[in-house]
Parts: sequence; structure tokens; C-alpha cells
Amino acid sequence: MNNMFKNLAIWLVIGLVLMTVFNQFNTRQVAQGSMEYSQFIEEVKSGRISKVVMEGRTLKATTSEGKRVTSYSPGDIWLVSDLLKYGVKIEAKPEEEPSMLMSIFVSWFPMLLLIGVWVFFMRQMQGGGKGGAFSFGKSKARMLDDSNNTVTFADVAGCDEAKEEVSELVDFLRDPSKFQKLGGRIPKGVLMVGNPGTGKTLLAKAIAGEAKVPFFSISGSDFVEMFVGVGAARVRDMFENAKKHAPCIIFIDEIDAVGRQRGAGLGGGNDEREQTLNQLLVEMDGFEGHTGIIVIAATNRPDVLDPALLRPGRFDRQVVVPLPDIRGREEILKVHMRKVPVDGDVRADIIARGTPGFSGADLANLVNEAALFAARSNKRLVDMDDFEKAKDKIMMGAERRSMVMSEDEKRNTAYHESGHAVVAKLLPKADPVHKVTIIPRGRALGVTMQLPEEDRYAYDREYLMNRIAILFGGRIAEEVFMNQMTTGASNDFERATQMARDMVTRYGMTDALGPMVYGENEGEVFLGRSVTTHKNMSEATMQLVDKEIRRIIDQQYGLARKLLEDNRDKVEAMTAALLEWETIDAEQINDIMEGKTPRPPKATQTPPKSSPDNNSPGAAPSAAATA
Repeated sequence: MNNMFKNLAIWLVIGLVLMTVFNQFNTRQVAQGSMEYSQFIEEVKSGRISKVVMEGRTLKATTSEGKRVTSYSPGDIWLVSDLLKYGVKIEAKPEEEPSMLMSIFVSWFPMLLLIGVWVFFMRQMQGGGKGGAFSFGKSKARMLDDSNNTVTFADVAGCDEAKEEVSELVDFLRDPSKFQKLGGRIPKGVLMVGNPGTGKTLLAKAIAGEAKVPFFSISGSDFVEMFVGVGAARVRDMFENAKKHAPCIIFIDEIDAVGRQRGAGLGGGNDEREQTLNQLLVEMDGFEGHTGIIVIAATNRPDVLDPALLRPGRFDRQVVVPLPDIRGREEILKVHMRKVPVDGDVRADIIARGTPGFSGADLANLVNEAALFAARSNKRLVDMDDFEKAKDKIMMGAERRSMVMSEDEKRNTAYHESGHAVVAKLLPKADPVHKVTIIPRGRALGVTMQLPEEDRYAYDREYLMNRIAILFGGRIAEEVFMNQMTTGASNDFERATQMARDMVTRYGMTDALGPMVYGENEGEVFLGRSVTTHKNMSEATMQLVDKEIRRIIDQQYGLARKLLEDNRDKVEAMTAALLEWETIDAEQINDIMEGKTPRPPKATQTPPKSSPDNNSPGAAPSAAATA
């Protein structure tokens, strides 16, 4: 908006300057020594005028002293005879007229100014760019060549299989004859599929950087505009530009913006997005083929893409860019740690082990948060303690030490979190408890954080049953030790119920219902999956499903209650430690479970002393036992 007003002001200034200049051309110039006609006649009769140059009705006179004056004649027919009578030399010249070009320009200037203002506003509506108001159909793809694209495979970590998949593209772009002499052809398109933040865009840039070829980058939403037909025109223009720079790479980010399944939804009509998709299909593998152009697209919603887009000949290859495993996370951390000064005690392998499920973007954010923590403490290097604080902030939320909470609520929260932790420690196959805190973090008043010993890709029945029992540990501890119930367990119940329902209806983990999926058709109407949804369960089956869910919940609720009642001393000891230190780690938790006095917290992890009323009222205790 500021740029628009700035450009408008410039246009207005230019217009005013031009109008002033043309007015100067169009206005008759009057010399400084001008005089009235009556005075001019008196000067002539007095003999003080020696010469007069007549230009139309303008009289340019020279006095006997050599001074020049100008007057204007009202059309006096006796003027010439009077001048001759008093001995004045007369010279006549035709009146100067402006050139025809200048006259035309001056007369058309207002219209030209209006046209200029119209073009300016049309440029603003279209977001500027080359061609202004007439660039609707021009592609918005930005080109990076090998001089300003420095990303290589060395900057991409944690997705070795995906890098191997796309390395063939680099070999082909460097030496196409290697494949062509054997009759092979390189894939025309590569679709990168993966969760947000896994590095799909970075991998595409690395392909272009390694191959040293031009790289056209555009977002799927850049094709669609307010004008009909613009998307298809931009697709044509983009491929025309790419053809001029072949071999090259076209990268379309978030292709699901234009590549959704055609014919989806309840309405009909000629959809602008479908026109854009049709043009893209034709350009990728239509009657006219494009050689040397490789299209790479990225999406995290491959399920909604049109089947014609995914067939061989268009996107021949789908490359899955998954969340990194522990080795991948370590490599990614090392890449990002190059950009910050890290202390010698920082171990990327330990941080990687404690960040399961983190994407590449999450790990980049982790390193940045650790650097910010170090900067707040005026440190010269980022140490391991900073990374631990950053990990806790990302996984559990930021600390809310200013929140006022009564002693009773604080004690209730401590029992609640102790219930989660003790049940988790006593059950086999449960993830180890990493940390327990009653410092409010994010939306939770307390957090029990569990970290798996290794990456998990599937969950067995015993693990899920134990998770349900752990979720119930918080509420049971409130009942047994505080003789009350609070709303803090509401989220625990939601997660436990959903987990039990999935075990019954999706995972086939009950003997009564067996290995069959029970549930409603969840097809999305506007993705073309199904126009109607219907129940595929009878009333009797639904009652049996509810009965099985209730059985699992009651069974695990009873298990958690027995564990806590049999280990009251451990719950009390852990609650006392939480009330004293607010946060306890895995070593202190192990001391408590072994019946020892918990060791004091490490100096670097000691929270600042705060008064009991250091937290805000009105929030119910909430436990977040990390899965």
C-alpha cells in the first residue's frame, strides 16, 4: 500500500511538471522592459525610439540609448505612418507559431495523463511486473541460474534414499547421451511427497544446483487469478520460457492448489482451476512433447491429486521425503550447527535421540531457539543446556512462570503428573519418562514427557493398552491422594477414548470384533471421494463396538488404579520432589522408583526461585503425556 501511494505521488509530480513546461511553451513570453501602448506612442513622438521590430501585434522597440522594450499593438492602422513620420526604422517578421507536433502534444496531454493513470492502477491490481496491465498471462515463475543457486546435495541431509532417487536427474541433465544411447528416457516429472518441513523444496533446489541448470520456481497458487483463463495462459508461458532455457527444471510447490481431482464437488460448471490443470497435463505430455524440461512438484496431499497427473509420462516417479530417523536427524543437526558457534560439549547424537518425530524444519528451529537462549544469557557459545531448554520449549511449550496458581492447585497438579509418571515407569514396553514438570507450559499446567528409546514405525497392542493406562494415571492420582476430581484430565480422556476406539474399529485388536474395519465412510465430498456418506455398521454391531471400547477403558483404568494404590510411597515421594524443585529429570525419577532419596537437580537446570503464588488462576490442571 505504501508503494502504491509513493508511485501515485511520483506520477502526480511528473504530470504537474509537464503541465508547467507546456504552459511555458504555450504562454507568450513578455520581456522585462514591457510598456503600455500609449506610453510607447509618446516615446515615438518624443524621438526616443530608433527601431521597431513588428512580429504580428508584438512591437519590439530599441531606444536611442540602446535599451530594448516591448509593447503590444491593439491594431492601430496609423502605427506605421507614425513610425515613418518620426524617423523610426521598421522591420517586420511573421509571428512565431508553435510546431505542429508541440500543438498536438499539448492538446492531447490531458488524455495521455488519464491513460497513464489507468495503466498505473492496472499494474497495481496485477501486482506490477513486466508488461503491467497487459501481463495477465505472463508466468510468475522466478528463474535461478547456477550463479545464484548455491544449494547442493551437501546441504541436504536426513533423506538419503530420496537423494539417490533424484540423483539420476542430475546425471541426465549433465550427460543426456548416457541414457539416450541405451534407449532410456529420463522421467518427465518427479512428484515429491512428504510431511511439511521435510525438505522437499530444498531437495529440488539441490538438484538444480548440482546439475548447474536454470531452475524455474513457482507456487501452485500463482497460476490462478481473478481473470478467467489466466492460469492456463501462465502455464503455456512458463513452458515457453523453459523451452528457451532447456535443459532446465521447473519446480511447482504445493501443486495440489491446481492439481486437485477434476469433477469433484457437488456443483458443475467450467472451473478455472480445471482449465489450468488441463493445460498443465497437455504441456507435460500432450501432442507436442518438451525435451530437456523436467518438472518437479511438491505436495503433502498426494491423495487429492488428479489421477491423470500421476500417470507415467507426466509424473513418472513419486519420491517420498519422510521424516528423518535418528541418523538423519543427527546429520540435519550437524548441517544447521555449522551456522552457529557451538560449545565442545554439544553432541548432535544425543539431541537427535531426544527429538523423535522432528522434521528438518523442526530441527532448524531447535538450533535457532538454542542460539536465542544462549544470546539471552550473554554466552559466547551455544552449549548443551541451551539445546535442552530449546527442546523442552518446542516439545512442551514455553514456560509460564508468571501464572498465579494456588498451593492447592499446585499440589493437585503435582499428584496428577506423578500419577502419569509412576504408571509409565511400572508398565512394560512404555516409553521411558524423560522429564516431569509442574511449571505451566503452553496450555498445560503440568507436563509428563516420555521419549522413546528408538524411532517407532508401528505400535503393538500391549503398547497401546499401556498408553491408555498411563493417560488415566493423572485422574486416578487426584482421586486417591486428593479425594477430588478436576477438569484437568479432560484431554487425557479424549485421547484414551480415541485410542481405544481406533483399536476396535481400525486396528482389529479385539477378539470379539476381529480384523475388520468398522466405521463410517469418511470420503470428502469436495475431493470427489463420495457424494453420500453412509453407515456400514448395524445397530447391534455399533453396540458391540461401544461395549468393547468400554471394556478396554475399564480394564486399563482398573490397572492404573491398582498400580498407584500399591505404590503410594513412590507417588508421595515424586510429588514432594515436584513441589520442591518444580521439574525433575529421568535420573531423579529413577532414584524415586528405586526407593532412594532423589539427587538434587543439576545446577544448570535449577529453575529460578519463585513464590508459591507465581502462577495465574482459573486454569484447570492439564497433563500432556507425550506419546
